[in-house]
Amino acid sequence: MTSTATERRSLGARFGGIVAEIDDDLARRIGRLDLPENLRDAIRYSLFGGGKRLRPLLTILSCEAVGGRRDQASDGAAAVEMVHTFSLVHDDLPAMDDDHLRRGQPTLHVHAGEAMAVLTGDVMLSLAFEWVARADQTAATRSLLAGELARATTGMIAGQVFDTLGGFPAGQTPAQQLHLIHRLKTAVLLRAACRMGAMCGGASEIELDAVTRYGEAVGMMFQIVDDLLDVTQTAEHIGKATGKDSLAGKLAYPGVHGVQATRGRIRQLATDAREALEPLGERGESLIELSGYMAVRTR
Repeated sequence: MTSTATERRSLGARFGGIVAEIDDDLARRIGRLDLPENLRDAIRYSLFGGGKRLRPLLTILSCEAVGGRRDQASDGAAAVEMVHTFSLVHDDLPAMDDDHLRRGQPTLHVHAGEAMAVLTGDVMLSLAFEWVARADQTAATRSLLAGELARATTGMIAGQVFDTLGGFPAGQTPAQQLHLIHRLKTAVLLRAACRMGAMCGGASEIELDAVTRYGEAVGMMFQIVDDLLDVTQTAEHIGKATGKDSLAGKLAYPGVHGVQATRGRIRQLATDAREALEPLGERGESLIELSGYMAVRTR
């Protein structure tokens, strides 16, 4: 068995139970919503279409890594996944990336129409902040969580503007532009997922700093791996269109730095993520395991 296959098998064995809990929690939340049934169906279609649940998993594991309980992070985890899924639904729209395949199935605007896709993304975003506002935390922690999620969402939208419409600061090199896109479009929400979990678990300043540096490393690594998969894997394997970014002239890590340098950067970021968690000792092992999977994933 290859190292990648072993990593994926161990991920399922190690974290499959938590992912199942995340799915069950999301299903209960959607089932309780007082919304038109076609809108709830559209939410379910997008939310349960085969996502890896990495962001809510990071939230839960970060909470546990600072000594918190898993249930303390459930509201934050659900909110992060809703923001992430909202971003995918809107990114796939004809006015944006115009993608027809997501997670191996037709994108929501293909499945249910463009108007429903727009509205589904809208309601997922509002629900995310409703859940954070009602989180089973102190008022101070709820405020911190809302602010963290709002800043990440704003950054993610800014990153999509740079990636789709341009508007970079004057004088930036392609490498600087690419770093800005990656930091905002992808890394900022992964970082927030980690920080929100640590906040839910009552992290100390040192613990929050460790989790933050870990989140920054895995956030950048995740998007760089995505860029690599776009040029090394087929659409059938990863469940979405590949090669579109290069055809559209978009910046991507292999195109700017080369494939070998891309692989090297992924390895360095995996090391950075592991070293960031040293202050947490054994409590950080689960996050280290997860970052190892993120570095070698093939979809």
